[in-house]
Amino acid sequence: MATVLYIEDNRDNRMLLRRVLMASDYEFDVREADNALLGIEMALANRPDLILMDVSMPEMDGLTATRKIREMPELYDVPIVALTANAMQGDKEKTLEAGCDGYIRKPIDVDKIADEVMQYIRSR
Repeated sequence: MATVLYIEDNRDNRMLLRRVLMASDYEFDVREADNALLGIEMALANRPDLILMDVSMPEMDGLTATRKIREMPELYDVPIVALTANAMQGDKEKTLEAGCDGYIRKPIDVDKIADEVMQYIRSR
């Protein structure tokens, strides 16, 4: 079973992704954090197979959180995928420069997201 940690401040987005992944043909253990600090703590306590990171969050944004995670020896190689509504030119490059391994735009494609998540997990 693959463990996915979804760090996202919007409860509706977390609920949708959880439902879609849990209904997929894959076996996912979906964990949720409603802010970046909690997400980092959760990742340290129980290393996930993948982190899905919202970019725009209050207090600490997803890019800052990604940079912090990449500095932690116990988590530096966990794949992090930005899941964001930011779709302006250069936004994808910013997420990759911060240390994300990939970039998925919101709104998510409910027919493809489980396969995309599994592809990132298998790529490690």
